Amino acid sequence: MEEAPKLAPIERRRDSLSVVSPTPPLNWEPVARDPNLLDYFIILRKHQWMILTFLLTVVTIVTIASFKMKPVYLASARVEVDRESYNTLPFQDNNSFDMSVDLDNYIETQIKILESETLAMKTIRSMDLPRYPEFGGNPGELVTLGPNQKEPPILGAFLGALSVVRVPNSRLIEVQFAAQDPQLAAQVVNAHVQNFIEANLQSHYDATMRASDFLRSELEDLRAKMEKSEQDEVVYERQNQIWMVDANQNTTTQKLADLSKTLTDIQTQLAQKEATYQLAHSANAESLTAVLGNSAVQDLVKKKSDLDVQYIEALNQFGPNYPKVQRLKAEETDLQKQLDNTKQGMIHQIDTDYRETQAREALLERDLNRQEVLADNMAQKLVEYNLLKHDAESDKELYDGLLQKLKEAGISAGLRSSNIRVVDPALVPSTPARPQKFRNILLAFLVGIVGGVGIAFLREYLDNTVKSPDDILHLTGLPSLAVVPAFSNGNGSRSLVRISRQAAINADGAESRIELISLQQPKSVVSEAFRALRTSLLLSQPDHPPQVILVTSALPREGKTTSAANLAVTLAQLGDRTLLVDADLRKPGIRRALNLPNGHGQDIGLSSYLAGVATLHDVIVSHPAIPNMDAILTGPIPPNPADLLSSHRMSEAIEDLRRRYKFIVMDSPPIMAATDAVILSAVVDGVLLVVWSGETPKEAFGRTRDLLSAVKGRLLGVILNAVDSGAPDYYYSYRYYPYSYAYGEDEEGDSRASKTPGKIS
Repeated sequence: MEEAPKLAPIERRRDSLSVVSPTPPLNWEPVARDPNLLDYFIILRKHQWMILTFLLTVVTIVTIASFKMKPVYLASARVEVDRESYNTLPFQDNNSFDMSVDLDNYIETQIKILESETLAMKTIRSMDLPRYPEFGGNPGELVTLGPNQKEPPILGAFLGALSVVRVPNSRLIEVQFAAQDPQLAAQVVNAHVQNFIEANLQSHYDATMRASDFLRSELEDLRAKMEKSEQDEVVYERQNQIWMVDANQNTTTQKLADLSKTLTDIQTQLAQKEATYQLAHSANAESLTAVLGNSAVQDLVKKKSDLDVQYIEALNQFGPNYPKVQRLKAEETDLQKQLDNTKQGMIHQIDTDYRETQAREALLERDLNRQEVLADNMAQKLVEYNLLKHDAESDKELYDGLLQKLKEAGISAGLRSSNIRVVDPALVPSTPARPQKFRNILLAFLVGIVGGVGIAFLREYLDNTVKSPDDILHLTGLPSLAVVPAFSNGNGSRSLVRISRQAAINADGAESRIELISLQQPKSVVSEAFRALRTSLLLSQPDHPPQVILVTSALPREGKTTSAANLAVTLAQLGDRTLLVDADLRKPGIRRALNLPNGHGQDIGLSSYLAGVATLHDVIVSHPAIPNMDAILTGPIPPNPADLLSSHRMSEAIEDLRRRYKFIVMDSPPIMAATDAVILSAVVDGVLLVVWSGETPKEAFGRTRDLLSAVKGRLLGVILNAVDSGAPDYYYSYRYYPYSYAYGEDEEGDSRASKTPGKIS
């Protein structure tokens, strides 16, 4: 092992890069950003070859299939479905089919009949379709449907080729059939439509015949019932002596009406005679004479009046004893007697008439009461009689209606009328309906484009790795201090192999380590990326940049050792003393990274110092080719790395090294694999996370950030490693980083650097 340099005290430099103590941790928060149109465009550019491959595959398959398909011809016919023109039963007002209301349902029913298996089998048998090649080509195979028989294959093929649709806003139904033979397609459609019409007629005929048979059986029963009803009516009429004058009146009720009218007339006369009787027995005889208007009485009254005048004149002239006066007195007395006798006779006659009228009234009232009793009894009998009569009339009316309908059914059975007619019969098609090659290719192109884009976005959605600085910013809020592209081979091709295991080719053809690319190929894009990292660290805090820097990663094999080595090389190139410490006591890699020969640090190293068997002077190794750069290798692999790193000797070593070196870069194990890096993060000035682009899972990266934040580790930023410089997202997202600046060919013809123009941030 080479002799380590003496650890003399180093004088502090009074410049902007002075050494300071560790600073408080930084608080980085995730930054949310809404996706924009450029993000989707980058995804399409990134997966453009996959989209193109999927598109060409779909178009090629569809094109080959379209040209290999046999042409299929489509024949169509149109039929009109009108309202039903027949009615089996006589009760048209109650049970008639209202097509204006249920026309849509009726047409849909007819469509289902056209698509029915029974009608299909009828057409298959009538056309003998099994003899055609596309339906089997077996003329002797007659297909029949039995109760326990499975559906024949030809039925499924026929129904698959048949299409029945309704023409919108009309009563028309379009029937289509597809076949490889255009004439066969037209013949099948016409035959199927004709069978449909025949089935409709047969359905009407069968319904009419069933109705006729039903009417005949019902008519016989109804005739016997009608005869019995009429016979019951007649027998009841005779037994109860119901003699009808007309449809609404019988003899009993007529007699009752006559008696009632006669009694009313007699009562009117009795009232008049009673008034005369009362007047006759009153003292006013003159009133009776005037009321009665008897001419004899009136003559006697007139004679008496004249005689009274003569008597008074004679009495006044001759006195009471004069003979003439006495004679006139005698005549007056005789005339008064006649008048009184006449009045008495009239009063007697009035009394007689009055009593006779009273007697007649009494007789009529008796007869009327008797007739009312008879009428009440007759009314009760008429209730039953009317029921019998109504039953007889109803039976007769129903019998006459059924008899008439039976005659109509007999006539309808002989008629062949249908509510379905053919509007346009099927014609032989001249051009095939499918395959429509141009349409199929166009649809395949559209499907290929949509499917390819969908798969691209699906792959992007399922890709759960960190790929760009935007992903880092959105997940953790950490800045991307450097974006290291995948290394370019000597032939100019780029590959996304892990740069920690990759070899570079110098201009003279000698093989070198990629870990020392900052030294051996300073004009390469990778070297420029690490110089950009150095600049970002130095300018992050111009007055006191971080001195002790820990480089770690979430998972193994992400390039943390390479990043630590190249960062140390670029810092040493500034002329400041730099120390590279291999703190990975589990799987060391600094010896390989620095290309040190065997023997350096194998027997003694950091583990020896932490175990107390060596001093810092013993474990420090100077790099033979890099000025101002020393290294502390791992040494023997200890059984308890975490215990050693968490000891006080580690803290004392860092404090001692701070006084001797300007920058200290430490390489540590992955955080998700061991706790060593978490322990060291508490004693360093800052932590750099190395992320492998396209392979580090977002969950592991986020978990790493959370672990470091939990122990107050000061996260400086992220190194995005092994980025594909040929990817679209590289061009749109990384072209503004410093390493993108392209160098021209140098004097030795070095053209290995990237030629993508860009700006230095």
